[in-house]
Amino acid sequence: MTDYNKFQRVGSEHNAGVGRLFEERVRDFFLKKGIDLKSGFAVPIGAAADRKKLHKFDLGSDNPPILVECKSHTWTQGGNMPSAKMTVWNEAMLYFLLTPAEFRKILFVLKHERTGQSLAAYYLQTHGHLIPDNVEIWELDVDTGNATQLR
Repeated sequence: MTDYNKFQRVGSEHNAGVGRLFEERVRDFFLKKGIDLKSGFAVPIGAAADRKKLHKFDLGSDNPPILVECKSHTWTQGGNMPSAKMTVWNEAMLYFLLTPAEFRKILFVLKHERTGQSLAAYYLQTHGHLIPDNVEIWELDVDTGNATQLR
């Protein structure tokens, strides 16, 4: 018999729901600071000046201009780096690179540690060269509700 749920987060019904819940917590974090972000906020992106396409970010606002991508990824159950998830983070960096300059750009991730190092800290260490200068990296500790800017 095949286990079709082997990539399911332990204790959750489905991974999409985990992501949506994390996105709501990030939105609440900004609301407490007086910033009302909209879900599925779209802006034109593109490498060519004359060719742009709308891309939806998890959260965003025109006033103030902010774009947020939310990632609730964790270390694997075996304690390994989730390589496919890091590819998704790299993709987010490309999207941020292609967005209008006036936007504040934030990758907001779940704080998840393994042997004293968070997944976000590991990403900064191993993939920092792919992060545009104007992108912030934040971690949210869902147990405490506290968020920390790492970059």
